[in-house]
Amino acid sequence: MRIENFIYFFTICGFFIGLIFSIINFNEPGNILFYTFIVTLFFYLLIHLAIANFLDIKSLSKKIFNKEKYEEVSDYFIYELENREKKINSLVKISTNNNKRKTDDSYGKIAA
Repeated sequence: MRIENFIYFFTICGFFIGLIFSIINFNEPGNILFYTFIVTLFFYLLIHLAIANFLDIKSLSKKIFNKEKYEEVSDYFIYELENREKKINSLVKISTNNNKRKTDDSYGKIAA
């Protein structure tokens, strides 16, 4: 079960418990809203503390982030980038040689 579902569930429980508590104890609408909000906030903070204390972040991060897969994909991208860089460098070298040859030929024709 996802962590967000626990937070949502306990926040809603806190809202209804706070609403029931407020309706039983208070008659003024302002007090009912205020104490409902306070009890809901208490449940919201309580579930965050519970999750922070009982959740093992290291094991959760291993499930979310697969380091081996990440390294494998990164190595593949690096290999592909190196190949493309070699191809681009060879194309640049060919084009500069062609441009140099064209300029040398044009100067030779003008001089002759």
